[in-house]
Amino acid sequence: MSSEAHSLTRERASKERLAALQQRSRRRRGWRVPLVRLTFLLPLLIYVAIFYGYPLFYSIQISLEKYDLAAEITGITSYIGFNNYIADFHDPTFQKAALNTLLFTILSIVPQFLIGLGLAVFFYRRFPLSRLLRSLFLLPWLLPLVVSSTIWKWLFNETNGVIDQVLASVHLVPAHFSWLTSPGWAMGAIIFANIWLGIPFNMVILYSGLQSIDKELYEAAKVDGANGWQRFRSITLPLLEPVIGIVLILGFIYTLKVFDLIYVMTQGGPANATQTFATWSYNLSFAQQEFGQGAAQANMILVISLVLALLYFWWSSRSTQWR
Repeated sequence: MSSEAHSLTRERASKERLAALQQRSRRRRGWRVPLVRLTFLLPLLIYVAIFYGYPLFYSIQISLEKYDLAAEITGITSYIGFNNYIADFHDPTFQKAALNTLLFTILSIVPQFLIGLGLAVFFYRRFPLSRLLRSLFLLPWLLPLVVSSTIWKWLFNETNGVIDQVLASVHLVPAHFSWLTSPGWAMGAIIFANIWLGIPFNMVILYSGLQSIDKELYEAAKVDGANGWQRFRSITLPLLEPVIGIVLILGFIYTLKVFDLIYVMTQGGPANATQTFATWSYNLSFAQQEFGQGAAQANMILVISLVLALLYFWWSSRSTQWR
């Protein structure tokens, strides 16, 4: 009996040691796994901190300081709080830039989306040369913005622009019509060019969303007697709703920040007729050397984009709950 008791005691002790070793191993794995994950995320965190975090912090910092050309030369600034933001609000250009930004954004996004959706639905049906035509529609998106803007500036040129010559030949506009130097027409010309630039983005994203819709749904609806419009309204639009939300929010943010196109074509003129928040921020910083006010205006654009993104996330979560 004593040998059996000794054997049981030894077996129990070995089990306890094994359990202790297993527990210690689990503890080590418990802190090693988060450390390994953090190691993989560390390059991304460093990249975000350097190229996004620091510029954002610096922009907020100088927007709260009296930072002009003298401060840039001497390196001496003074903290003035929200005075730069208040000065921007009280500037006579603010109301004009706000209205132009709203008109430019809305009148660009709506046609871009509608035409892009129409093209996406059109190319959803396979037909000869569909891939080639779809690739050609991507060319405006692939060109650098400065190149596209320069081309459109030449097209609207009052001396030898193609658009002016064609419309004048059919007597729709007088010869040598000033598109980009007329306050009433300059914004329309820029919006037209921006619509052309934004259609491919809408088409590509919406076309990708259409590819995820099960074709059997259309076949079943067709068997039930639904026509094309009924299938589009009852199947395509509801199932494409998340993609539509993404396209509209990204389109709004991109259009809100458009600078290259406007600056190359009109530089915000004539008489601030095409001045938007993006171009005005540039002019405040590099034309008037009011870097603090320019940073404050740029931060306003960031806040507007952030608020809109948060509203989209709220709407997306609510629509998911409803479904």
